[in-house]
Amino acid sequence: MKLNPFRFLRIKRATLIALVVGMGLAAALIFFGFATVKRTSTNDYCESCHVHPQATESWKQGPHFKTPSGVVVNCVECHLPPEGVEHLVEKGKAGARDLYGFYFTDTSLIDWEEKSSLEAAMHFTYDDACSRCHVELFPRELNQKGVDAHLHYRKNKEELKCINCHLKTGHFHEEAEEQILPQEEVAEEVIEMAPLLAELPPNAFEDYTEEIPGLGVKFEMVAVKGGTFLMGSPEAEPGREPDEGPQRQVQLSDFWMGKFEVSWDEYDAYYSQTATVGKNEAGEMSDAITGPTPPYGSPDQGWGKRLRPAITMTHFAARKYCEWLSEVTGRTYRLQTEAEWEYAARAGNPAPFFFEQEAGTQSWFDSFTAKLFGGALVDEEVLGRYAWYRTNSKLRTYPGRSKEPNSLGIYNLLGNVKEFCYDFYAPDVLASYPEGQPAVDPKGPESGEERVVRGGSYRSEAVELRSAARDRSYHTQWLKTDPQNPKSVWWYSDSKEVGFRIVREYTQEEIEQAIE
Repeated sequence: MKLNPFRFLRIKRATLIALVVGMGLAAALIFFGFATVKRTSTNDYCESCHVHPQATESWKQGPHFKTPSGVVVNCVECHLPPEGVEHLVEKGKAGARDLYGFYFTDTSLIDWEEKSSLEAAMHFTYDDACSRCHVELFPRELNQKGVDAHLHYRKNKEELKCINCHLKTGHFHEEAEEQILPQEEVAEEVIEMAPLLAELPPNAFEDYTEEIPGLGVKFEMVAVKGGTFLMGSPEAEPGREPDEGPQRQVQLSDFWMGKFEVSWDEYDAYYSQTATVGKNEAGEMSDAITGPTPPYGSPDQGWGKRLRPAITMTHFAARKYCEWLSEVTGRTYRLQTEAEWEYAARAGNPAPFFFEQEAGTQSWFDSFTAKLFGGALVDEEVLGRYAWYRTNSKLRTYPGRSKEPNSLGIYNLLGNVKEFCYDFYAPDVLASYPEGQPAVDPKGPESGEERVVRGGSYRSEAVELRSAARDRSYHTQWLKTDPQNPKSVWWYSDSKEVGFRIVREYTQEEIEQAIE
């Protein structure tokens, strides 16, 4: 067979042309790829999709827009990993998400307050991006508080991110004061309150108003007639968790319960009477009532105090408040038990919510699908009349009287803030109560590591506000960013949604004297 010498030349030439064309295309792709990455990394491009003017305005007012040396920190320098494959992957994911949101989401319905929360921001900031500029964790101008915080961060990098403590760094926000402030001078709304206790017959079991002696701070207590109820939830209740059963009969004596969660007005009164900078971490001094040490940060989160529920204190601090209040008033106040809370929250209604019969506006189809697929059988429009929760709260607390009370006249048992209970938490506590006869005035296990928390908060979904829904404290997790050693026994650095409510027992002695 005779070989054609030009055949190999033709093959080589074709290969060469393909190679040149391929290299050209690759170069073009690389060029346009880099150009696209560069173009889509500009601040103007970011703003074209992120149609939220406040984000841009607050960034320009913040410390990163123009540093003292004139450097401008751009959007992508904080909100994407600094370089490499991870940068491109996250950029692609963010771009796809933002394009979808731009074209298919009604941006007027986006809750920007929620988007600015720590939980949301954690997904869109990167420690590597922070450390690219902030190479030195201990600059000369850093104060001792900052040194302590950065040492704590360096020891706990697996659990902490820069944004845990520096949430407001990238975008300007008004900073709250570091300490509990004196009571604000504001015009008080004229509100009809229950009579002062001194105006009632001795030992009468009625609603009353207590005034803290010498401080002019008042709070209301609601008389709750005791009785027997079924505690816990049935197995078929939508949203039910295993620790809500088995259901047990519980019998409670008469008691008074705070009409509202303990407010900042009330807690500030305690703080002003007992807090001393010179106390040790346990808050103890030989010549004073045990009281809180100064808070490490801003305990009200900048939302305001006065009649908003007091938050960020520990269970220990809530108990000490009750001890102080008992001492200055001469009456014994304490935290509510879990059984007392559920009894008051139900207000005689065994349904998931105390207003369930009133809220029967759902169609049979909605009720059927809720039972089949889970979810709370509740009209959320009605729920919104009684509770601040994720749907309507804008992720912050509100004054106690800003919603309607339940049929007992008690406010915010559902939502606003979760409430500490007296009891230690146990997932099977109801199983420990007797079957066939009611448990009388139960107070939970004799010991434990965490405490019961009830009621849901401004961050909770509707299903978490059911009367039987249980929660607990997470003591270690709620102190995650506290750099102090030992950590505070008074203030939580990482819990912003728990407060407390007080009760007072109607003692046998008071009952007998009232009868006489």
